[in-house]
Amino acid sequence: MSTFVLMAGGTGGHLFPAMALAQELRRRGHVVDLMTDHRVESYGADFPARRIHIVPAATPSLKNPIKFVGAGFKILGGIGVAIRKLREIKPDAVVGFGGYPTFPPFVAASLLGIPGVLHEQNAVLGRANRALGRFANRLALSFEKTAHANALRLEKVVTGNPVRDQVRAISNTPYPTPTDEGPLRLVVFGGSQGARVFSDIVPPAVTHLPENLRHRLQIVQQCRAEDLDRVAEIYRQARVNVELAAFFDNLPERIANAHLAVARSGASTIAELCVLGRPAIMVPLPGAIDADQKNNALVMETAGGGWIAEQASLSPLSLAIRLKNLLDDPATLLAAAKAAHSIGQPLAVEKLADLAIEMATKRHAKLDKSP
Repeated sequence: MSTFVLMAGGTGGHLFPAMALAQELRRRGHVVDLMTDHRVESYGADFPARRIHIVPAATPSLKNPIKFVGAGFKILGGIGVAIRKLREIKPDAVVGFGGYPTFPPFVAASLLGIPGVLHEQNAVLGRANRALGRFANRLALSFEKTAHANALRLEKVVTGNPVRDQVRAISNTPYPTPTDEGPLRLVVFGGSQGARVFSDIVPPAVTHLPENLRHRLQIVQQCRAEDLDRVAEIYRQARVNVELAAFFDNLPERIANAHLAVARSGASTIAELCVLGRPAIMVPLPGAIDADQKNNALVMETAGGGWIAEQASLSPLSLAIRLKNLLDDPATLLAAAKAAHSIGQPLAVEKLADLAIEMATKRHAKLDKSP
């Protein structure tokens, strides 16, 4: 039995793959702790760890010298806190999942001589992971072609992006090919924090659809809490069958039951869509410094599993045209579902767990040989 500390930023994009790894390591009889920031309270309440440790962290800003210095002191303080906690936990290896909250504990582990694996979820190596590369023993990638990864001089392994047990359990659910007169199930979601743009564009887009198509729709849509009432009213007036919520506990099941998704293209979203094999209209988050979501979406689009819709040029009418064309074409949807499934990585968590255990085993062997 080994002890592992997983380190992740406190949002769903980082915590979901960390959660999947924690589940797998615990299945194999190992002990898992988590180090993260305060946001875990919103996204990680059910994280399967023995203990969750909050470590101070900050995002450095080069634009503001005062904030940059303040962030530096906070990061140094976080490294000190993490060193004390790691000495108590005595982990055999650590795994970092990116985000600046990973920086203090991962550096602390390196200073203590604890081997570490970095995992990158996106098709673009994140800035925190780029900075942490010199402190890592291995870099685990979700995509074979990952921008900026070659700049790091350490061993790289393509594992894929781990998905939760909830997703893996239904990964072989057959695609529900639409029939001529049957229901058309559309699922709309914007990642762990929701997306206001979908509340603004999708409901009016649906009102532009032909009446016969609109009445066949069964929509599941994630909305921010403040948008629920106005979205519900638009769908009510359009007489569309819809279920709205700020969060769905069983979202993977809703995706597996859908004919088409409209979604952001965060790393976990793309990984889950591909493991489940469901086609999607992907709307990358605009304004990202490294365009990580667009690069993720390009992988799926290039494989034939989905279609990118840039937010800047997306309107209710343009989305309505795309929805009509796709929902009227079951063969295209089925082909895209198969293409998405072909690049899914349902065994990613096993590969990442093997890598972490390899690090721990080597450390055990090294310690056993020491006088």
